[in-house]
Amino acid sequence: MSPTRKALLLAAFAMPLLCASPMIHADETAALYLQHCAQCHGADRLGLMGPALLPENLTRVRKTEAAKVIAEGRPATQMPALGAVLDKAAIERLVEYIYTPLPAVPGWGVEQIEASRKVPVAPADLVKAPVHDADPMNMFIVVELGDHHASVLDGDRMEPIHRFKTQYAVHGGPKYSPDGRFVYFLSRDGWVSKFDMWGLQTVAEVRAGINARNLAVSDDGRYLMVANYLPHSLVLLDAGELRPLKLIDVHDDTGKTSRVSAVYTADPRHSFVAALKDIPEVWEINYEDHPPRGFGEWMHDYRTDSGEDRALKQFPVRRIKVDDFLDDFMFSQDYVTLIGASREGHAQVVDLDLGRVTRKLDLPGMPHLASGITWEYQGRTVMVTPNLKKAAVSVIDMQTWDTIKEIPTEGPGFFMRSHENSRYAWVDVFFGPNKDKVHVIDKQTLEIVKTLQPAPGKTAAHVEFDKDGRHALLSIWEMDGAVVIYDAATLEERKRLPMVKPSGKYNVHNKITRSAGTSH
Repeated sequence: MSPTRKALLLAAFAMPLLCASPMIHADETAALYLQHCAQCHGADRLGLMGPALLPENLTRVRKTEAAKVIAEGRPATQMPALGAVLDKAAIERLVEYIYTPLPAVPGWGVEQIEASRKVPVAPADLVKAPVHDADPMNMFIVVELGDHHASVLDGDRMEPIHRFKTQYAVHGGPKYSPDGRFVYFLSRDGWVSKFDMWGLQTVAEVRAGINARNLAVSDDGRYLMVANYLPHSLVLLDAGELRPLKLIDVHDDTGKTSRVSAVYTADPRHSFVAALKDIPEVWEINYEDHPPRGFGEWMHDYRTDSGEDRALKQFPVRRIKVDDFLDDFMFSQDYVTLIGASREGHAQVVDLDLGRVTRKLDLPGMPHLASGITWEYQGRTVMVTPNLKKAAVSVIDMQTWDTIKEIPTEGPGFFMRSHENSRYAWVDVFFGPNKDKVHVIDKQTLEIVKTLQPAPGKTAAHVEFDKDGRHALLSIWEMDGAVVIYDAATLEERKRLPMVKPSGKYNVHNKITRSAGTSH
């Protein structure tokens, strides 16, 4: 534990709390937090696998709602229900604890980011050719959450060729450089790692935040953008040696700050698009050397951590007002339309060309839009998404935005995947008693044609296809887990590779070509 974290932890034990009884001391509540919460949210409440638990991060959550989450858990997260082991008084003490400000929340600006940067392999020392004979376009990164490792998988032989340690709690899906040579990981506590798929080694690392959400890579391969929960910022990095180029403080016109829900790259627009968790706005950050005409009308001023003003023409921010907070979003394939939703299930369509909301959607089941995909159905493009609170897959006409069908499933789902060369889409049943099942849907009949149960009693999740769409890879999401390889046409199992709680599997070709069958 760092000296900063030790100091904060000691301070946390000493904090006076607004407790239900004056006999309850701060150290007792802090001990309760350490026992039940610290493993995921950090001993200092700054976040690890789970988000930071600070008043600054809980502005959208009432105390009564926080108590309910502690008691009952939270859908679509790893938050367990603690009501069976904690009584009402203990839960109320925990609520007061997490709503009590820290003596000081550490800043994390440009100077701290730069000081954390490590480049073990200089660009001049990178290998000149792959050190393996796998097809660089048909390789996978498999994130193994169980022991914080990742495996490089040869997608032709379906065999691991390298396994390496990652930062703690990698999150948000690794992103590849446009040529597929490098892959960038982000951990929950803000570490960005650059891994060389040719040399099979980590070549650079930097800590871009204290509690981070996800990252995006520019379509020209020059930049990374990191979305932070803490501090409330977007961080622009040089993709080469991960140097910090710009820090954007996220706030509205009144000065209210916000966590960043997510950031993705809109390739044809040459921009990053970010949704904000505490302000009803979408931000578009252009990274062209010469932004398109009219973009300057939406430029958002900022000051770097060192106080140095930068030219506003560089990486301008366009701010689009929306009708509700966006916790999650996806793009149409042409990147003109953004479809976003809040945790309450309020969904809306944002036209990025027009810069405004054009439609509200009826998706009350809390869609997981980051996992949404598209395909052609009866001459029209449909958006298809699992729902985190409803046992159904929603099929939406992307022209009229009407719901074509809700496909009943055996429980709420989290991940959905397909491939242009496959007639099927796969969706897991991630939550509830049927978490060991995965449905296979015919994309033209919109019917479930098969339900797989690869490991009874164990969570089955996150399907990803190989480059040609001939095989589908599925995770048994357990410590004694596996990656199960299926023939994507016959739906028959072909092979199992033991893994330690494998979560996502990310194919180079599918990701860099922005396949409609996978998340971007």
